[in-house]
Amino acid sequence: MFKRILIANRGEIAIRIIRACREMGVDCVAVYSTADKDSLHRKMADQSICIGPPQPLKSYLNIDNIITAAQVTNCDAIHPGYGFLSENDRFVQVCHNNNIIFIGPPSEAIALASNKSKAIEVMKNSRIPVIPGSDGNIADLDSAIKLCKRIRYPVIIKAAFGGGGKGMRICYNQKDLADFFPMARAESEKAFGTGELYIEKYILKPRHIEFQIIADDSGRTICVGERECSIQRRHQKLIEEAPAVNLPSKLSRTIREYAVRAARALKYRSLGTIEFLLDENNNFYFIEINTRIQVEHTVTEAVMGMDLIKEQILISSGEMIENKKEYYGSRGHAIEFRINAEDPQNDFVPSPGKITKCLFPGGPGVRVDTFINTGSIISPFYDSLLAKLIIWDSDRKNAIARSVRALNEFEIEGIRTTIPFHKRILANRKFVEGDIHTHFIEEEFKD
Repeated sequence: MFKRILIANRGEIAIRIIRACREMGVDCVAVYSTADKDSLHRKMADQSICIGPPQPLKSYLNIDNIITAAQVTNCDAIHPGYGFLSENDRFVQVCHNNNIIFIGPPSEAIALASNKSKAIEVMKNSRIPVIPGSDGNIADLDSAIKLCKRIRYPVIIKAAFGGGGKGMRICYNQKDLADFFPMARAESEKAFGTGELYIEKYILKPRHIEFQIIADDSGRTICVGERECSIQRRHQKLIEEAPAVNLPSKLSRTIREYAVRAARALKYRSLGTIEFLLDENNNFYFIEINTRIQVEHTVTEAVMGMDLIKEQILISSGEMIENKKEYYGSRGHAIEFRINAEDPQNDFVPSPGKITKCLFPGGPGVRVDTFINTGSIISPFYDSLLAKLIIWDSDRKNAIARSVRALNEFEIEGIRTTIPFHKRILANRKFVEGDIHTHFIEEEFKD
């Protein structure tokens, strides 16, 4: 087991990792930018070290500074959390070159998974269902036009690298394609440093369902649950649930088997998430693999009774998956609400500033993962996520009722947040009935 872990992140995920380390008896070192000098994650860690100014490229994305921080504090491992350097294969290789364990998959797996068009090729070769589309990246607009005539509109343009909706454009005809192709390429170059794109058939009103994978160094791979991630706005998740809503048990078992097969095809190690789209006829298609701990890992923890951060650390230290993990069974239902510093009444624009009042909900089945309190300054330099409200109850109906109660207790003043919008979603009849898909918010909340 590791003696000391450096946490190359900030906010609620840094605190989440610190808590897991505390319970495992492992020392932890926090890194922070000058904007985070008064942050809770810095105060909670055993040691902390400043790695640069507020701009992420000069601090949380500064590989040299993070490696130096790990070396001077004698850390034997680095946990990247999510975002920042968590899916950067070069960072993993630099860690390896400096005899520091990266808590995550090997660099080769990250490089393959991050190139979505290549990952899809691996899935095709392994006979895992994928959405019809281009064979690899699309070289130019003329090639894109020929492909789209064959697979027919609508189609979706995607960046070969990265995520978060960057470089994505939906095209309903050739004019859309001609307009959006250069725009998607430019956006991809700006966000990910490369303009490589691929194109897929666009599935109308799909559900987004992901499966949590754990794989150890012996090659043993298991799936420990599914998550419903269909409530999104602009391809960004807002609400996640476990298990998936109204998913037939037989279909769930089938997709789990394909998820394990997908991980093995990629020679995957550590924790990961295999993501699928499910169409209106219950046909499912692989879309990507995320090679890190997910923001929404908490709902899997709630229904599976396990600590996924600890599992991640144990596997990276060389531990094997225990036999009993095969028999983990889902219990009850969990819902996670992302509480973001955004203004839902103004197209979800970020709302940085000072929190003048903060009151968290409590009671049975209520968990809040956060880094904020009254007086916290929310910086414009980082992601808008303030907190995650995780609700558990015996079934979905009761979990929704408990969620309404908890959101009514949750108070954040001084900035705008998504709390009022979550209340509106819970009051929506279709959401309550489980009639959801990835365009739910666009259709139900056009205002």
